[in-house]
Amino acid sequence: MEAPLSTWPWNNLGSFKYLLYGPLLAKWLYSRYQEDNIKETWCLHVLIICLLRCSMHHTWNSFSSMLFLTRNRRINKDGVGFKQIDNEWDWDNFILLHGIMGSLVFYMLKDLINLPLWDFKGFLAVAILHIAISEPLYYFLHKRFHGSYLFNHYHSLHHSSPVLQPFTAGHATLLEHIILAAVMGIPILGTCFMGCGSITMIYGYILIFDCLRCLGHSNFEIIPHQLFQAFPLLKYLLYTPTYHSLHHTEMGTNYCLFMPLFDALGNTLNPKSWEMHTKFSVESGKNGRVPDFVFLAHVVDLTSAMHVPFLFRSFGSKPFSTRLFLLPLLPIAFVVMLVMWAYSKVFLNTFYNLRGRLHQTWVVPRFGFQYFLPFAAEGINNQIEQAILRADRLGVKVISLAALNKNEALNGGGTLFVNKHPNLKVRVVHGNTLTAAVILKEIPEDVTEAFLSGATSKLGRVIALYLCRRQVRVLMLTSSTERFQKIQKEAPAEYQKYLVQVTKYEAARNCKTWIVGKWITPREQSYAPKGTHFHQFVVPPILSFRRDCTYGDLAAMRLPEDVQGLGSCEYTMERGVVHACHAGGVVHSLEGWTHHEVGAIDVDRIDLVWEAAMKHGLKPVSSLKKTD
Repeated sequence: MEAPLSTWPWNNLGSFKYLLYGPLLAKWLYSRYQEDNIKETWCLHVLIICLLRCSMHHTWNSFSSMLFLTRNRRINKDGVGFKQIDNEWDWDNFILLHGIMGSLVFYMLKDLINLPLWDFKGFLAVAILHIAISEPLYYFLHKRFHGSYLFNHYHSLHHSSPVLQPFTAGHATLLEHIILAAVMGIPILGTCFMGCGSITMIYGYILIFDCLRCLGHSNFEIIPHQLFQAFPLLKYLLYTPTYHSLHHTEMGTNYCLFMPLFDALGNTLNPKSWEMHTKFSVESGKNGRVPDFVFLAHVVDLTSAMHVPFLFRSFGSKPFSTRLFLLPLLPIAFVVMLVMWAYSKVFLNTFYNLRGRLHQTWVVPRFGFQYFLPFAAEGINNQIEQAILRADRLGVKVISLAALNKNEALNGGGTLFVNKHPNLKVRVVHGNTLTAAVILKEIPEDVTEAFLSGATSKLGRVIALYLCRRQVRVLMLTSSTERFQKIQKEAPAEYQKYLVQVTKYEAARNCKTWIVGKWITPREQSYAPKGTHFHQFVVPPILSFRRDCTYGDLAAMRLPEDVQGLGSCEYTMERGVVHACHAGGVVHSLEGWTHHEVGAIDVDRIDLVWEAAMKHGLKPVSSLKKTD
């Protein structure tokens, strides 16, 4: 049986809980347009404060998640996984609760509505009341919540998050946030009753309160230790992220709200607090752990650029899809794209751990369309080259190139960098061997004929060569007889007859296995017979136009179940699923292979790489998808 006030009354409403803000908005609008004077501005102030509090937590969480800024300052080095993100999904429940409670207080105390905009005495009064009442009250109650009953039934929820994040500050029970509202409300109401309250004081106190709570849960040390060395008493007046992190790792100490003075007075101050703070502050200027594997990605387009986890954590934890709330942000994304084009370098985006190995995703700050601009090619290759050289200096073992970063026309599938730097210790991998393996293993064994577009591309070539060895007749769509014959000659003499050149889509009217490596229009799809399955390795994926056919997704694999700290989705992939070229780099790293995998794909290695992927627990993702 659940303990009283341990759950939220709107748990089952989902996103519809935000409709509870509706009465406040309606009250303000009614007052604004129907009454002779504006008496109900308090409704607007409550809504604005709630919005600012949400923005405060989002801003802190974004800053905390910008690994390219905070990676060397992180206290807990683990990643935030999907489980924690889901558990903290409704972190903002407390803002709604406090908004409702604040509205009731304003409604009952009409005199507060006419507060002045500014009163300096109010800031002094609220600070004194906070130190004299809120700090000791919170310390006393927090310590009580670490008792057996209250901790097991209430406070354990807050401590269930393994990695602190600013959103973790809001992850607690209804009872705890009612108490927190009282702790916040006492200084505000007290100041108002003393006659020196103001609108600015209310805004300022609440936002500073939230800012300090986010600071304590940010999981990166931002306060320099030199500050406490210069002003030793300050360390008793302001806690640090390290200080509060110790409370979560070594419970029984560091109970204070914001002022360690009360832990010192209560004899609950962790003796390692200042030592650990100094350690993390000093180490912030040093490089952290070297990744074993790096996946070098790039931005696809303006909307998908907003799928990064440091922008919207919940959105980034689900497969990408275009949402309406992204549209107003497109102008900002466009400006950011221009700034990135002019100034940005390759940056760290995400990471996860797999069997003691650190895997990171770095991003080349270029968008998909830029890869097709002839004048941009040199700059893009310079970005990729610098990333490879940086990985080499750091001691990274394998770096895998994503999608357009290994474009044949751009750098020959990575051969440009390997030839230019023959002494590289880091292994450069395009991962396409596993991509080809995933596509080929999806094709049923009883298939005797397949239609292949993009037939002379890197992947098209190896798919054709592999299938002909299986005695599958491959209809290779290409207008270049020279390129077709070159590939045909690579096949063993007895299998060359299975490779057939075709120049029109009509040639595949009776073929139900289409392997698409070049984008095709709905009209071109219409030539496929009913019941056709479209395998594909084209970016972006083709439109699912035919209702009587099935469509495969891009080649992908699910990471092993023991992956840790993975909390973001790779573009449109499901949780825990990565593109096959990413998985190919993972396999290369786990196997400890010492060769580069660049340029043309070796057809003889397809089965070897596939078996290695299976051995390490990577699983193919079924791509069968039928249009409704």
